[in-house]
Amino acid sequence: MKLYQVDAFAKTLFRGNPAAVCVLTEAKDDSWMQSLAQEMNLSETAFLRAREDGYSLRWFTPTREVELCGHATLASSHVLFTEGFAPLASQLRFHTKSGILTAAWSEGQLVLDFPAMNPSSATPSKNILRALGVEEVVDYQEARHHTVIRLRDVQAVKALTPDFLALKECSSGLVIATAKGEGDYDFVSRVFATYAGIPEDPVTGAAHCCLAPYWDRVLEKNGALMEAFQASRRGGALTLALSQDRVSLRGFARTVLRGELLLDS
Repeated sequence: MKLYQVDAFAKTLFRGNPAAVCVLTEAKDDSWMQSLAQEMNLSETAFLRAREDGYSLRWFTPTREVELCGHATLASSHVLFTEGFAPLASQLRFHTKSGILTAAWSEGQLVLDFPAMNPSSATPSKNILRALGVEEVVDYQEARHHTVIRLRDVQAVKALTPDFLALKECSSGLVIATAKGEGDYDFVSRVFATYAGIPEDPVTGAAHCCLAPYWDRVLEKNGALMEAFQASRRGGALTLALSQDRVSLRGFARTVLRGELLLDS
């Protein structure tokens, strides 16, 4: 079976968010996939298996399966388009736990179609704010089990030094810190996924399914393109657009490694 490592939401190597992509040639059980994800020890490992109308796609962190992962979907799409599995002019269809997702190739970028998660105002969790080390917030919203916390500016987002153990105890989803952007970017963010064993995720497509509807509303974009930057240590850029209950996620990717699983060794 072919195995790849791809830097997603990155124009150059060693930026963005690395994901492993395993192209299955036979069915494997959940424990096998979880073991491989632990072996790869990246924020997500994606598992693809061809079917008549597209691909089955699942994502595992080193500790658990997740329902939605943007960067590993982008990485999977990049592998399928660039490694000869699918023609560049085709549209990829993925069957996932979050429904049907699609991907297309556009001038070297991958364009993903994902479900929007529209956040709404919520009572701030003192425990989450304490774990982040935040005393003042501009806005506090929730979407499903994810939390969106807007801070005063870009510098406040970059300066966060969370207590990850405390954050894991009080959050059951993504904790997203965000602020209005500067220069080329409409907004910035940092994303903490301690519930899934990932202290800080480098670039997170799923988080932008919450951030796109939030900033589209705040910035009065009305579906126009937005440029976003996730200000992790590796950093990564995304282009987003909201269309009713769907989010378009656009980004670059680079293949870092390609190899084979030696299953009989």
